[in-house]
Amino acid sequence: MTAQTPPPPTADGLAQSARAAKTRGLPPVDQWNPPFCGDLDMRIARDGTWYYLGTPMGRIELVKLFSSILRKDGDQYFLVTPVEKVGITVDDAPFVAVDFTVVGQGADQALTFETHVGDVATAGPDHPIRVALDPATGEPSPYILIRRNLEALIDRKSFYRLVDICQHQMHDGASWFGVMSQGQFFPIIPSEQIEGL
Repeated sequence: MTAQTPPPPTADGLAQSARAAKTRGLPPVDQWNPPFCGDLDMRIARDGTWYYLGTPMGRIELVKLFSSILRKDGDQYFLVTPVEKVGITVDDAPFVAVDFTVVGQGADQALTFETHVGDVATAGPDHPIRVALDPATGEPSPYILIRRNLEALIDRKSFYRLVDICQHQMHDGASWFGVMSQGQFFPIIPSEQIEGL
């Protein structure tokens, strides 16, 4: 008697498993260790749009459900339920920070970001901001850690607002233009580069 090959993973089957495992808050995907079931033709574009079989997923409830079971292991992204783990493609970061609020000022300032799927994170020691520069163009790409090593790309309008509240401060022996949140300074760009703009 030969073992039967399990059917390839599908978005519908994955959604059913995710709904069955749903709890209050985010599922504990970092504690689940199901077998790898292959890759799914699902992609998250740089602008945060989710695609399945090349078509944008229009139901935000389904996107939020899938985003709640997203996990990053090394450099790879997976959707994980208690019974299956499937690979997906992420073009840049899995989330996009589309807005933020500012409470307080100076060292007491706190910046709270919201993603396109409703996650909320206040920049600080547990949710650092980092900026990557494109080696070819020098264009900055700002990110904030949202949860479990999953980042959000800070959208352009929010980044411009962020730059408006930046200040110059010494960081690692050099002057940087950056932003404060929860008592922590996040460097954005070296001060000398700002002066040249």
